[in-house]
Amino acid sequence: MTTTSSTTASTQSATAAAGSSILTSLGAGSGIDTASLVSSLVTASFANKEKTLTATQSLNTAQVSSLGSLTSGLDSFAKALQTLVSGGTLRSQPSTSNSAIVTATASSGANISSLSANIDIRQLAQAQSLVSVPLTGSAPPVGQGSLTLTTPAGSYNIAITAANDSLDGLAKAINDVNSGTTPSGVIASVVSDSSGKRLVLKGATGGANIFSLAANSGASADLTRFTFNPADVAGSPMTRAQQAQDAIIRIDGVDSTYSTNTVTSLIDGVTLKLITAQPGTNVTLGVTRPTAAITQAVSDFVDAYNEMATQIATATAAATNGNDAGPLHDSPGVKEMLRQLRKITSTALTTLPNGPQTLAEIGVSTGHDGKLSVDTTKLSAAVAAYPDAVEAMFNPAQRSSDPMLQITSSLGATKPGVYTVHDILFGPPVSGKLGTGTSESTFLRHPTDASGLTSSITSIVPGLSIHVLGNVTTATISIDAGIVGVLQGIRDDLLKNTTTAKGALTAASDTLTTKGKSLTAARDKLTAQETAYSDQLTKQFTAMQTAVSNYKSVQSYMTQQIAAWSKSS
Repeated sequence: MTTTSSTTASTQSATAAAGSSILTSLGAGSGIDTASLVSSLVTASFANKEKTLTATQSLNTAQVSSLGSLTSGLDSFAKALQTLVSGGTLRSQPSTSNSAIVTATASSGANISSLSANIDIRQLAQAQSLVSVPLTGSAPPVGQGSLTLTTPAGSYNIAITAANDSLDGLAKAINDVNSGTTPSGVIASVVSDSSGKRLVLKGATGGANIFSLAANSGASADLTRFTFNPADVAGSPMTRAQQAQDAIIRIDGVDSTYSTNTVTSLIDGVTLKLITAQPGTNVTLGVTRPTAAITQAVSDFVDAYNEMATQIATATAAATNGNDAGPLHDSPGVKEMLRQLRKITSTALTTLPNGPQTLAEIGVSTGHDGKLSVDTTKLSAAVAAYPDAVEAMFNPAQRSSDPMLQITSSLGATKPGVYTVHDILFGPPVSGKLGTGTSESTFLRHPTDASGLTSSITSIVPGLSIHVLGNVTTATISIDAGIVGVLQGIRDDLLKNTTTAKGALTAASDTLTTKGKSLTAARDKLTAQETAYSDQLTKQFTAMQTAVSNYKSVQSYMTQQIAAWSKSS
């Protein structure tokens, strides 16, 4: 019995061990999380691709952001400089020795560097004004019928009926003819004082702008109270409160007359505003130079340029000493931007023949780090010796070498340069040619100026328009962009986006946008691959689980059989 019992115990132990081994090999009770296992396997399988794609997308995002910042910075730089220049503080301004008598301002783009004159305001321009006899009552009638208002612009019928028989009605009827395609030029109003209500009429300034009011046939006697005859002032019912007259300005002993107190044609490029007349009092006109403003502008320009240069340097930095490279370190567009900006100091900003033409010539230099600096001593010397040339660097200008040709195209409408025009005939019809040799073209007639010419879009300088005052054999037209025009030209070139050409920054932006879309597609593809692989693994593990379940059924059966065998033994 002892031998039998020992054999039975040994058999039971072996059977239990075999069952335990089967259970272990089948994973029974192991608690395997197949969902977690699938996720881990997918992550492990695609980790390198995910890392590479994520890094590439992050770089693309950084590149887009950095390029956007540089583009915005360049645009802001150009706009800030444009605002500074357009404010007029960098232009010489006319000065007057007595602003209580006359003030003076310069026209846009005018060169007034040689302004020096003494003027005597002999008389101000004024308008004819009439005042009627006072009428009493809240709405006194004026009488019915019609009047004829005669002005230099024409004759106008003023009808008064029962519907508008009042001072207000008469004033409105007169004001109504001061509108439309041919306004009369006479304004009516009703004023009240202690004596009653009066009709007041006022014409345009200038000695030629006299006017009259005459009663028409059938007008009531009351309505004739509002007539006036300039040839019989004393006998007219309405009183002339002020006589129409021209302004008189004496310059160099010669009197000139003007119909208004704002005079633009006495001194080329200067607008005079007459304040009061003081015959015999000379007012000196001169020039105030913007020396301090230009010096400050140079300093501000250098600071703004250096700020942009720092942004570009950061964006394009190479990887060194463990530091990552800048997001745009290999961008051709940004390299082109930097190349063009670095040319500014050596670019001619004015075509004036005498004096400096570039920033480098007035003390602005580029250092080894690509940033600008100012030699203030050299700048001060240049401003003192060549004020016109230095001022021209900051202000767009256009000039004709012949006074018979006036440039009428607006500043900035044509590209900078010096252009030859020749064989200009006053006509009629006006005609002329632009350019020489193979670049020669014929001017077109200006669409709105009978004595004007305009260049064709295929010429060497599209957009140029001139007004012809006389025949000209040959002349030069100079268009200076100034620092504003040069910087705007760089910005426009870098950002141009046409069907035929794209600027360097626009092309760079398009490339990054295209790459971003490609990366998004790659991300979608990788996600689809991960999903497919996850589905495959899930299917395989589902099959495995089914097999394990079947194995467990066999295991359970075998366990029962083994137990039964052991018991029978």
